[in-house]
Amino acid sequence: MNARYDGLAEWYDEFNAQGAAGNAPELADLLGPGDGLCLDLGCGTGQYLDVIRSTGRTVVGLDRSADQLRLARRRDPAPLLQGDGHTLPFRDQVFGTVTALWVSTDIPDFAALTKEAARVLRPGGLLLFYGVHPCFNGPHIENRGDGAVIIHPTYRRAGWHPKSPWWREGGIRDRFGMSHVPLPDLVNAFIDAGLVIERMTEPRDHPVPVALAVRAIRPA
Repeated sequence: MNARYDGLAEWYDEFNAQGAAGNAPELADLLGPGDGLCLDLGCGTGQYLDVIRSTGRTVVGLDRSADQLRLARRRDPAPLLQGDGHTLPFRDQVFGTVTALWVSTDIPDFAALTKEAARVLRPGGLLLFYGVHPCFNGPHIENRGDGAVIIHPTYRRAGWHPKSPWWREGGIRDRFGMSHVPLPDLVNAFIDAGLVIERMTEPRDHPVPVALAVRAIRPA
């Protein structure tokens, strides 16, 4: 898997700073108080490490991009590893919590990632997914100036989209492309990994939700 963000880490960190700060209170609320080890899977430049730690957990970050990890190491003292989320470098049942934040759009196989996350979770452990809402945020979505949203038939086209005619020029998707995971594929990834979905929410006060959160538990 290519590290698509290598060479653009500074740009991404600045671009995402305001959004990460805005997401932080919701993320802390979704996690709730906890303890033990938490793997932040796809930690990027480390913008969520501190808020995870604030819930009482001991956070460990992993990302494919050495360039993003370079900035994360400047930002946070947490242990940070370079690795592939599809083949995690950890033994079974190590973590009490795994967070997968805004990763579904940047990896080729979300189902494989979810199975790996479930593998390293302890029985009773929590997997929190917080990321792109596949129904209202993706290559099939055209946002109009009046606030209306047009959903195009490309919603059905799962997988990698290098370009979309509706992406803002110079924006994150225009630069990086994205992997689209339709809603059934996303939900079934948790089920097929043997996890029990505890709760789904659409975070943010927004008329058309751009984000989706899933809390899933590995059965005890």
